[in-house]
Amino acid sequence: MTNWQKIGRILQPDPQTEWMATFTGPSFAQVIGERDLVDIYITGRDTNNRSQIGRIRIDMNDPLTILEKTKQPVFGVGELGTFDENGVSYPWMVSYQGKTYLYYVGWMPTVLTPFNIQLGLAIQQADGTFQRYSKAPILPRNAEDHLGFGSVCVMIDEGIWKMWYTSLVKWGTNPSEHKHYYHIKYAYSEDGIQWHRNNDICITFADESEYAICRPSVWKDANGKYHMWFTVRGEQYRLVYAHSNDGVQWERAEEKTGIGLSAAGWDDTAMCYAHVFPFKGRLYMLYNGNEYGKTGLGLAKAEVIDLEDTGIGGLWGII
Repeated sequence: MTNWQKIGRILQPDPQTEWMATFTGPSFAQVIGERDLVDIYITGRDTNNRSQIGRIRIDMNDPLTILEKTKQPVFGVGELGTFDENGVSYPWMVSYQGKTYLYYVGWMPTVLTPFNIQLGLAIQQADGTFQRYSKAPILPRNAEDHLGFGSVCVMIDEGIWKMWYTSLVKWGTNPSEHKHYYHIKYAYSEDGIQWHRNNDICITFADESEYAICRPSVWKDANGKYHMWFTVRGEQYRLVYAHSNDGVQWERAEEKTGIGLSAAGWDDTAMCYAHVFPFKGRLYMLYNGNEYGKTGLGLAKAEVIDLEDTGIGGLWGII
């Protein structure tokens, strides 16, 4: 079993910093070389409730102290009329051949449904800025994914780009239904841009109380096992764990998630939007607390692994 120790809240909204004035939401940690510094790319919301992506820098020896914080977003909204005209969020980054690929969710207002979400891609330039690969989404709608796409996790695994993505299933049509339903699917690619989909559903609803399953964060251990922490919404958002032998067929194991609500404070009613990442032989987790990031962004570290209990083995294979 993976037991997570909460280190504390790293960041909370700052009315003096417009891009994160009201929320500090889904985030991604990027380790900087061999040093102990980590850049965290954060979905903030401004006073108009628009999502944009900014960055902070921390030292993992003292992660609750912020060394740098951008005054402006490092990646902002798109042109009027495009799929990301009203917000960009859920950053996921992949380093490849000296470049950094930024996958993100674009938001657009709609008339009859609460919102429209699609998946975009930007590539970091030599000057550090991010340039959109296309003004259009990189995952086109099809018969199986006909409504929209949310948060993703992408890794290059044995030469294959693998993506676990949030697919919108349906909208609620009456007061007794939830407003949105989505779950997690799998896709693969040769270049990280053109993706193949076989409608492989990795994580879906366990029962009628669940309706929003999103933000997969996958890590592969040295023994070839895949581990995922993802977000499930029922009465409140919570974090759930699953494991897989091939990255496509997954087994949920909520009892082995290893982290839960605090007794009181900023994450005492909900936890969501995890990013699990390795650093110096240990796993760390970024996550949001109550109200999707309105109360801030926290950090936890994996403390105890009972390999015999889990039966999945090799979680510390990165040492």
